[in-house]
Amino acid sequence: MHSHPTAPEPVVSPPAGPVNTETATLDIEGMTCASCSNFVERALSRTPGVQRAVVNLATEKATIDFLPTQIDRAGLKAAVEQAGYGVAETAANATTAPASPLATDDELEARKAAAYAKLRRRFGVAVALAVVVMALSMVMFWPALMARINTPLLNYVQLALTLPVIFYCGREFYVSAWNGLQHRTASMDTLIAVGTGAAFLFSLVATLLPGWLTNQGIMPHVYYDTTATIIALILLGKVLEARAKQRTSAAIKALLGLQARTARVVRDGKEVAVPIEQVQFGEVVVVRPGEKVATDGVITEGQSAVDEAMLTGESLPVSKKAGDAVFGATINKTGSFRFRVTKVGADTMLAQIVKLVSEAQGSRAPIQRLADKVSAVFVPTVVLIALATFVLWFDFAPEATRLPLALVNFVAVLIIACPCALGLATPTAIMVGTGKGAEYGVLIRNAEALEKAYQVDTVLLDKTGTITKGEPAVTDVITVPGYQAGELLPLVAAVERQSEHPLAAAVVRYADAPENRSGNSTVAPLATADFRAIEGQGAAATVDGRAVLIGNQRLLREAGVTLTPVLEQAAAGLLAQAKTVLYVAMDGQPTAVLGVADTLRETSVSAIKELQRQGLEVVMMTGDNPQTAAEVAHQVGITRFFAEVLPADKAGKVQELQAEGRTVAMVGDGINDAPALARADVGLAMATGTDVAMEAAPITLMRADLNGVVTAISLSRQTMRTIKQNLFFAFIYNTLGIPIAAGLLYPFTGWTLSPMIAAGAMALSSVSVLTNSLRLRGFTPNS
Repeated sequence: MHSHPTAPEPVVSPPAGPVNTETATLDIEGMTCASCSNFVERALSRTPGVQRAVVNLATEKATIDFLPTQIDRAGLKAAVEQAGYGVAETAANATTAPASPLATDDELEARKAAAYAKLRRRFGVAVALAVVVMALSMVMFWPALMARINTPLLNYVQLALTLPVIFYCGREFYVSAWNGLQHRTASMDTLIAVGTGAAFLFSLVATLLPGWLTNQGIMPHVYYDTTATIIALILLGKVLEARAKQRTSAAIKALLGLQARTARVVRDGKEVAVPIEQVQFGEVVVVRPGEKVATDGVITEGQSAVDEAMLTGESLPVSKKAGDAVFGATINKTGSFRFRVTKVGADTMLAQIVKLVSEAQGSRAPIQRLADKVSAVFVPTVVLIALATFVLWFDFAPEATRLPLALVNFVAVLIIACPCALGLATPTAIMVGTGKGAEYGVLIRNAEALEKAYQVDTVLLDKTGTITKGEPAVTDVITVPGYQAGELLPLVAAVERQSEHPLAAAVVRYADAPENRSGNSTVAPLATADFRAIEGQGAAATVDGRAVLIGNQRLLREAGVTLTPVLEQAAAGLLAQAKTVLYVAMDGQPTAVLGVADTLRETSVSAIKELQRQGLEVVMMTGDNPQTAAEVAHQVGITRFFAEVLPADKAGKVQELQAEGRTVAMVGDGINDAPALARADVGLAMATGTDVAMEAAPITLMRADLNGVVTAISLSRQTMRTIKQNLFFAFIYNTLGIPIAAGLLYPFTGWTLSPMIAAGAMALSSVSVLTNSLRLRGFTPNS
């Protein structure tokens, strides 16, 4: 949309050695439409030292990756100002990287609130004066009144009332258009300034020099009502737009509001309440029932149930004990506990979420390129159409009406073509969609991932830690007649407590579960003697005077223990289910077999069924043998799976599916999943997994639950539907509106489009796009 001087592209020599870029975020002032944001982006991108620049009209921010060896923040600001726009400087953003995204920018919020209040005042003044000017202009329709009123005096009164509308209420349109002219650019403000300015200047000549116009054969009509009313209507659209923008950024504000303000820190043996900013790494913090957890850490003593809904979207509190991690802004429900601080400021989980959501809201979806290409040529085209409209009407309309028709249609074309709706169509939907995802524990890093997820037709699930819980658990305890599991488990657990094997930990967890304890649940563990860990076989010990063996079949065979037919049959049944079997002997006699398996997550079956119901093919991938893979796939309703896949081959399986013409979403949690997550069209990482996996994936699921995949894909589809609806509204509005404003219907119907109606329609088009985007706030995963 903008035009600018053609200058040779700057040639930047690549620096020697590794290139270390920094990122800065600037608050841009003066942008009013898509053409403004495009021009600022191009101006920054062409600045030496800038690697990448993305300007978001909805958030009014520019995110810039630059080489600090070639340019600094002051240079970036100068580039924006040279393009004819401003940069709002606050104490919080005066540095390249604020200490924490949680540091609420009160100065910026105050500036925006003041700007909104000023906008409302200007709108109020414009409406009040426009109503009076409109009423006075209606006098010409009453011949009886016109005969009694001095027409020149009436025109001077209207002029006096319109001047404040021009120089106070609408001043920014003319200043912006003038700045754009100086920089050879054009924007929405150009259209408004030219349209209303033309109507005002003609009216001014008709007021000051009516005789001269009459001598030229032109009736000295005035159009002050058109000028004042158009400015009032455009300001109405801006007020409504500003309110809607505040609502679209509600997700960030809600996240910022979650953080605790103070913390109760243990210093010199005393509990001291300090501001959250003063909490230091390694300090011990006390949390009482009903309080917010101040920052991230690990519990050192005490236990409680913590509401982690702000992180995971899960409404049920999570039990916490010593050694468990806790996160800032979560809410302690029942007990008291102390935790040692492991992360502060920008490193906390909440700060990372805010950063991710903010970056996603400022990113650009590929579909937005369509709007960008159109807006790049839009304003010059509209100006040419408006000029052609004026010339054609002035040349071919009847002499008595040619100037009014030419002027009115010229102004109407300029006003109705303002491309606000086009610039807001994509970013507003992205802002609301990514914010809504955060509410459900789905963190979307960028708009491209959101759009890609919409195109997914195949979901590839890693088995361990994704479909399953990723840790072994005892599923079956089968004893010989004469033994009860309740009396056997304490003896077995006493042996396994001495072992470090993962299967031993599974046995201990099972035995310690309240529902598996016999009698008093607070009985202390039994003492052991003569413990021996037998490599590759199991463990042995004397417990309460009894010799206990637990391990594989080889352990019992080498100890001379022969299985009974009942236990052999039970073991065969467990092996057929792809479970690991542990054999137990007491005092040389076989007593039980235990089945151990990596159990399914509670929601895996229902989530996979929902993905299949949505028309997606679900494929499983695992390093397990085909028998185990087939059993798990059968349990969850998956028909296609890859077994015995080595970690290095996982990305190859993604490519194999892509070679079939599929758009693949990969879901995993382990460090060995990272290459596959990066290779997939869309990677979704479980936040319970490794940081490497989360870094490789553009979408992070904060809850260990495949329902997050359902939410991510459903949200993507709903957001893309909204964007397409918005673009349709914007394109169809301009496509139909401009010809009508140019007077296409006049020869057939005698209708012309009043510039005031054009201004109202232009304002309503932007509001309709914003309102449509805000409908996403009602999104639910099953909607």
